[in-house]
Amino acid sequence: MKIYIKNMVCDRCKMAVTSELEKQKIDFQNVELGEVTLKEPANQEQMEAFRMEIERLGFELIDDKKAKIIERIKAEVIRTIRQPSVKIKSNFSTYLAEKIGRDYSSLSSLFSEVEGTTIEHYTIRQKIERVKELLMYNELSLKEIASQLRYSSVSHLSNQFRKVTGLTPSLFKKGRHKLRTPLDKI
Repeated sequence: MKIYIKNMVCDRCKMAVTSELEKQKIDFQNVELGEVTLKEPANQEQMEAFRMEIERLGFELIDDKKAKIIERIKAEVIRTIRQPSVKIKSNFSTYLAEKIGRDYSSLSSLFSEVEGTTIEHYTIRQKIERVKELLMYNELSLKEIASQLRYSSVSHLSNQFRKVTGLTPSLFKKGRHKLRTPLDKI
């Protein structure tokens, strides 16, 4: 059985949810971004206690079918951006459709309807937040960041960064701007 959780955007989120599952003695098999696989259904009392605790932490159980699909899309976008080891053999839309198990046009329409933005714009904003993060760490060159985030060139990354933030990556890095946006607010 799967349960879906909104606002899980990082490994710390997975750890927090795992901890709450263990506290409530809910037997689970796997915890991924936005999704928990239970070994067997939990009783209503356990689930209600779990719901209350994760809401206190800023998460939310998702019951609506559309919301579940949206969260799966968001989780997959974040996963592919944050884990450069994820291999995408085709274009991202085909990859996403295969991962979610639905045709891309229906995913795109649903996402736009519910979120008020396209999957592409959401992906771009997520990538730019990752670029900001990597620039602040000052460990990778812009060329390495572009490669890691699957940009076709440094120029493409720079143009997109400037379009979204109003700054070049160099100006952002020099100014150490605190213009980061939490991932669950994108």
